[in-house]
Amino acid sequence: MNRTVKKLLKRTLKFSIMRYQSLLILLVILLTSYNPLHAQTPVVVAENNLKVGLMGEEIFYYGFAAGDKIIFDFEETKGKELKEVEIVEMPATSRYIDYKTKKIAGKVIEVSKTGIYKFRFTNSSIVVRICNFKIQRVPASATTQNFNTSVYTHVINDSTYTTEEETYLDNTDTVITNYQDRVATITPAGTANKTTLNFTFPENIVAWSYYLYTTDEGKNTFTEKNNELTANSKLINYNLMAAIAMNAAVSIKKLSEGPEIDYWIVEGENAELFLSGAQFRMMKKGKAINDYSRMEPRKGNLFFCFTNNTGQPINTTIKLTTIHINEAMKTRQVKRIITTPKSVMYLKN
Repeated sequence: MNRTVKKLLKRTLKFSIMRYQSLLILLVILLTSYNPLHAQTPVVVAENNLKVGLMGEEIFYYGFAAGDKIIFDFEETKGKELKEVEIVEMPATSRYIDYKTKKIAGKVIEVSKTGIYKFRFTNSSIVVRICNFKIQRVPASATTQNFNTSVYTHVINDSTYTTEEETYLDNTDTVITNYQDRVATITPAGTANKTTLNFTFPENIVAWSYYLYTTDEGKNTFTEKNNELTANSKLINYNLMAAIAMNAAVSIKKLSEGPEIDYWIVEGENAELFLSGAQFRMMKKGKAINDYSRMEPRKGNLFFCFTNNTGQPINTTIKLTTIHINEAMKTRQVKRIITTPKSVMYLKN
């Protein structure tokens, strides 16, 4: 073989070796930069020692990413049984449960979707159980390597609706009752100059009024004012007495000439105290030839008490009117909103 051919073969062999070395270096670089086991390195989520009280329960919550693999280890430190160990995919899907267990080694659960998992430890014994558990996650890829497994809570208002029957006021009707005039004769001073006049009203009145007089002029004064009022009114039974009871702006002339009568309005046993000369409680008192007023409602027996301090008998006339409200009630169905604060768990990923 001549020198030229030898030289050419030598150069070709050298080039082939260099090319092979280059390919080998490139292969080493690729194998070094890509480690399929990197994404499979377990990440410790929790490693705890816990005490499960007698007839008690302990619960822990952690979050996991879709594609994770959960690796769960558990052991009762004294080799005693724990009633239940359960792993629940929230809200209520049991993914694993073991009964009367002393130890669980390397239990793997695959996570199909990102969510919160509950780890529940239940003790039915009257003796405390001391346990160790470890939870790891194997991320599906490097993108979820640093997934935040902490579970957070916030409060929201949970609204529900209910239908209830409600009683309501459909309409009202004002009823005016004018009572028949009452007349009391009070003997003069020096004899039995005290008299009482009893009256009782229905319990549902809202107000009442009175007008009293001792002379014909007192009667005429009322009649004239009453005719003036009713001539301009379109309301049934509405008159001067009703206007007084309803606290309307009315004015009746007070007379200054004629026999004055002393009077008190009392309730219950105070009428007997008045007649006996003892101290008594009163609702109102006055001294007049004619007088009127609106009164608030009271239950039970009421009395006008009179004393005549003149030398002549006095005939006193009393007009009474009551106002009460008739209420028409109906029922209807109404929708009620019931708002209840509710704690909700969530992940920050």
